[in-house]
Amino acid sequence: MSSLERGIVVVIKNLSLFIGYLIVIPLIGRPVMIWMVKNTPEGRPVNKLYIHAIVVSFFMLGMLAGIFNQPFLAGAVVLGLAVPEGPPLGSELVNQFELFATWFLTPIFVTCCVMKVDLTICGPPTLIIVVSGFIIMVHLIKLLQCVTICRYCNMPRNDGLCLALILSCKGVVDTCSFILVYDGLRQSQQAIGVMVISTLILATISRTGVKLLYDPSRKYAGYQKRNIMNLKKNSELRLVACVHKPNHMIHIKDFLDLCSPATDNTLIADVVHVMELVGRTTPIFISHRLQQKVGSTHNYSGELVVTFDLFERDYAGTATANTYTAISPTTFMHEDVCYLALDKNAAIIILPFHVRWTKDGLIESNDNNIRSLNSKVLDKAPCSIGILVNRDSTTNFAHPSNGCKVAMIFLGGPDDREALCLAKRFAKNLDNTLFVYRLLSNDHDSTGWEHMIDDEELREVRGAYVKLENVKYEEKTIEDASETTTFLREIANKFDFIVVGRRNGVKSSQTLGLENWTEYSELGVIGDLLASRDMETKASILVVQQQLTTSLPST
Repeated sequence: MSSLERGIVVVIKNLSLFIGYLIVIPLIGRPVMIWMVKNTPEGRPVNKLYIHAIVVSFFMLGMLAGIFNQPFLAGAVVLGLAVPEGPPLGSELVNQFELFATWFLTPIFVTCCVMKVDLTICGPPTLIIVVSGFIIMVHLIKLLQCVTICRYCNMPRNDGLCLALILSCKGVVDTCSFILVYDGLRQSQQAIGVMVISTLILATISRTGVKLLYDPSRKYAGYQKRNIMNLKKNSELRLVACVHKPNHMIHIKDFLDLCSPATDNTLIADVVHVMELVGRTTPIFISHRLQQKVGSTHNYSGELVVTFDLFERDYAGTATANTYTAISPTTFMHEDVCYLALDKNAAIIILPFHVRWTKDGLIESNDNNIRSLNSKVLDKAPCSIGILVNRDSTTNFAHPSNGCKVAMIFLGGPDDREALCLAKRFAKNLDNTLFVYRLLSNDHDSTGWEHMIDDEELREVRGAYVKLENVKYEEKTIEDASETTTFLREIANKFDFIVVGRRNGVKSSQTLGLENWTEYSELGVIGDLLASRDMETKASILVVQQQLTTSLPST
């Protein structure tokens, strides 16, 4: 047999083995991994033995690929595609290997690849000019086509250009593919050098251009009044509530109980379970009421669905609770929350505070991801926002049978007026008791516009509402920050629930100087005082910020 015939036989043999390799791995590997998922109890991590078995299989498949002259990574790619996405297996594999692979191995791998190329591009200038011109021409044509099609579809010019830049962006995979071409001796060193440099330039231009041209918060611009203060009397209250952890469900349910759903005070709550995207590539948004399937055997947010279905059943005809699951990267979680509020025409978003306390008043956990989400929602939300702080995780602040003692601390301003409108809804349940404290200073301007608006909003509380046995109104003269702190300490343990306005950026003599000592800026001065570790209280706190109204940006 001639050498040519032997070469053809080897090629056919290796090709047949590789095709069988691609077929057998998913046929055997995926059913085995699905079996691992089924044998993992709900909510529990995957057995470490399963993870070790997958890692050993990965190395064995890489060695097997070398037998028929295929790269080591071929086995890794095929096995990775066979892994069931999402929790518990996919997310566990990502958690185990992402730090080491992404932040340690990937930079070394890219560096080794680029070291093979001479980036000084010393070679025939004609070749360099031809390759550079071809790259520029291809990307200009791509940009022009994309922008033209976007304009034909009535897409704004800036958005079309951003889409074109995103489609033109290149990264690690493209760099590695160039090096594989170079290793195969199909391109010269100068040509590959131009390609690698073009990848770096395009990635930089795309990233910078998209940041300059596209503002995702533009669609949340406050061109409509979506707040409680502007709701008609006895109209339904629409709200969006966030849940991150199981204990948040109890606090959110207690808050919904406190909203006192009734025939003249109906409530529509959209509760979204926000989860971090781990072990999958595509974010998903699930509406549990529509029973949308996500192509996974994992039962997402089962406890959440049951909890709020029972709440809706308890308030049949007066309350509606819709449940959702949003799985997305931590940097884009606020987009899901804000878009849901915009789509459902919500008047307020309720967010859980990032700190959790023990029964003894000590800090049990502090989740910076939740704090980052809350800060982004405060800046971008299309409606009002309330941050719910629960100081005692062992008790419920809402008691449907015994009622709840609520305090509303009013200093003035749009945030306090919004908080007052919400507090008045709590008082519609006669079992709840509402105390409204207005803090005034001797030098306040009674003829000022803001003061007049405050008086108008409080008129109903001092008039019709104060005639009710469950509503009390009291004015306090407070001169400085020390008197404010003393007053808060006096009332902190008298109530189950305290409502305050955030009053971000608003200065007054009652809080002058306290801004410099604020630990949690998202709570404002009064909310931060009530949530501080020095304040001994078991009361839950709601810090309200009224919708930030802005003008729509031009497109």
